[in-house]
Amino acid sequence: MSLNTVITRPEASILATNKVLKNTYLLLAMTLLFSSATAGLSMFLNLPHPGFMLTMIGYFGLLFLTSKFSNSGLGLVFVFALTGFMGLTLGPILNMYVQNFSNGHTLIMTALGGTGVIFLGLSAYALTTRKDFSFMGGFLMVGILVAFLAGIGAMVFAIPGLALAVSAMFILLMSGMILYQTSEIIHGGETNYILATVSLYVSIYNLFTILLQFLGIFGGDD
Repeated sequence: MSLNTVITRPEASILATNKVLKNTYLLLAMTLLFSSATAGLSMFLNLPHPGFMLTMIGYFGLLFLTSKFSNSGLGLVFVFALTGFMGLTLGPILNMYVQNFSNGHTLIMTALGGTGVIFLGLSAYALTTRKDFSFMGGFLMVGILVAFLAGIGAMVFAIPGLALAVSAMFILLMSGMILYQTSEIIHGGETNYILATVSLYVSIYNLFTILLQFLGIFGGDD
C-alpha cells in the first residue's frame, strides 16, 4: 500500500460523506417544499382526509417502493410521490385547525416554527460535535414500534391520557431519529441520500403534527 493511498482514502471518505450530506439536505428541502405545495392544494380544494387505513396503506406502500428503488432514478420519483401524498393528507388536518380554532393560523405557524427550531438545533449539534449516535438505533426502532401500537390502542379505546403520553414519546423519538440519522450520514453509516432524506422527512412531519396537536390542546382558542 502506497503512502498516497493511505492519505487519499480518508480524503475520499470525507468527500463522499459531504456529498451524501449535501444531497440529503438539498433533496429534503425540495421534498418539504413539494409537500407544502400539496398540503396547500389539499387545503384549497378542501379535500377530505383519506382516513387512517388508507393513509397507512399509501404511506407504507410508497415507502416500500422508495426503499426498493433507492439506488435508481425511480427512487427520486417515489420519494416525491411519498412526500406529496403525505402533504395531501396533512391539508385536511390543517383545515380542521383553521376552521375549529380562531387562532388556527397562529397554531400552525407556531408548530412550524417549533419544528424548524428543533430540527435545525439537533442537526447543528450533531454536525458540530460529530458525536456518534449509532447506539440509539435499536432503542429508537423498538420505541417507535411500542409508541405506534400504544397510539393505536389510545385511538381504539379512546384514552386521551394515553394519547398525550404517546405524543410526548413521539416527540422524543423523532428528535432522537434526527440525531441518529444525521450521525449515520456523518460517520458513513448511511450512504444513500434518498433513504436519509425519507428518514429525516418523516421525523420532521411527525414533529410538526405532534406539536400542532399539543398546541391545539393547550393553546387553542375556540
